[in-house]
Amino acid sequence: MSKKNKSIGSPLVYSTDPNYTIPSEEEVVETLSVDQQPLRVILETKHRAGKTVTIVYGFVGTEDDMNLLGKALKNHCGTGGSVKDGEIIVQGDHRQKVFQYLKQKGYNKAKL
Repeated sequence: MSKKNKSIGSPLVYSTDPNYTIPSEEEVVETLSVDQQPLRVILETKHRAGKTVTIVYGFVGTEDDMNLLGKALKNHCGTGGSVKDGEIIVQGDHRQKVFQYLKQKGYNKAKL
């Protein structure tokens, strides 16, 4: 196998449109205000070797803001977890703790 340095770019080869501009891949995502976040809190055990996790999904905003909320939730529950694929994962069954924390911080649209 050759290890050629292939440039990763636009698949566009040629365009006959004189006004065409190459679209930027980076989308600007603004974080919704705390009272507008449509968060959902669920419990899941699938694909986790029988381990129970609490999942918070529906966060609309930047990755950094979601990481901050995930860290705060993990600290509040005193457990581990992660933030990936647009979900905040907290190890264990902490639905009530997470829900109460979100309500306390002003996430009024959060649902169990």
